[in-house]
Amino acid sequence: MATDTILREAGIAHAAHRLPAVIVDDYNIELKDEDGFIGDRVSKGAFRERIEESREKLRKIGDDPLGDKPSDAISKRRLDQCLMGEDAQAAGVVFGAVEDFAQDLAGVVRRFLRQKEWRDTQAIVIGGGFRDSRAGILAIGRAEVILRAGGLDLTLEPIRHHPDEAGLIGAVHLAPAWMFAGYDSLLAVDIGGSNIRAGVVATNLKKAPDLSRAEVWRSEIWRHRDEEPAPSRDEAVDRLITMLSDLIRRAERADLALAPFIGIGCPGLIAEDGAITRGGQNLPGNWESSRFNLADRLVAGIPRIGTHPTMVVMHNDAVVQGLSEVPHQTGVTRWGVLTIGTGLGNARFSNRSDDSDAE
Repeated sequence: MATDTILREAGIAHAAHRLPAVIVDDYNIELKDEDGFIGDRVSKGAFRERIEESREKLRKIGDDPLGDKPSDAISKRRLDQCLMGEDAQAAGVVFGAVEDFAQDLAGVVRRFLRQKEWRDTQAIVIGGGFRDSRAGILAIGRAEVILRAGGLDLTLEPIRHHPDEAGLIGAVHLAPAWMFAGYDSLLAVDIGGSNIRAGVVATNLKKAPDLSRAEVWRSEIWRHRDEEPAPSRDEAVDRLITMLSDLIRRAERADLALAPFIGIGCPGLIAEDGAITRGGQNLPGNWESSRFNLADRLVAGIPRIGTHPTMVVMHNDAVVQGLSEVPHQTGVTRWGVLTIGTGLGNARFSNRSDDSDAE
């Protein structure tokens, strides 16, 4: 049975706009101005550029408080230590970068809010690797102050789960509610330009029926960007199948009731048939080929989980990371996510009301 036929019979679709708890109003917007993509102003690289600009000015008149290491090679931990340490000049460099970045982030948020699909947004959560640092947390908080001081009634806050886990936990909200009747866990995959992470997510429905206690039970990561030579697309998919097969065996040994479901977050635009139509340029090999379908390849490699045929559902990675916030955004109607990494992922959601035709 073809993969798309299995999904249709189960009432599931790739990149669906209508999900069990929310409507995906829009995702993967690529906003431009005369200087290029505005998302480039609030990438992890852009923050390092702010630091480097300050260091260059200081080097012209004296010593560099951050030493000789290039700005893009300084660890997040080192930058956080500068913020908390006693070297006032080093702290000043990082604080200055935080302020500049926060101003840019506030400007980018304003641009998003001017888009039709983002109007009336009440809250935005910030995910991605930048959120996993003290500097990132401060920049997010400062950007919220800037926006609210400018008259916007908007909440801007870091995503609750660690970004690595949020990209897996969000997959539980891709699955229809009926699937959890006989299972307590499912497989999730987060595909990125630097690494691929796969994990088993425990739903913990007995502790919290709203999935607010869902957590990563076990995960594996493969940093394909570090491989020499760079892996091909087929090698990457084979490696992912191996990772998932290992997780299935571990779940069986632990007596987890693993659902026959794999939820995947992937960069770019995802078509109804699971094809990646745009945005996969940083993945190993050509993932946008019309002859390649990741869902089909995974089902061929893992045709069954337990006694049932495997179902694979794909969506944009920012959407999936944002979905991890579903149980925590019930106090608003319209909310969004921005993921700050090598680029700027984005998605806007509307909560489905209790009397809607929820699946």
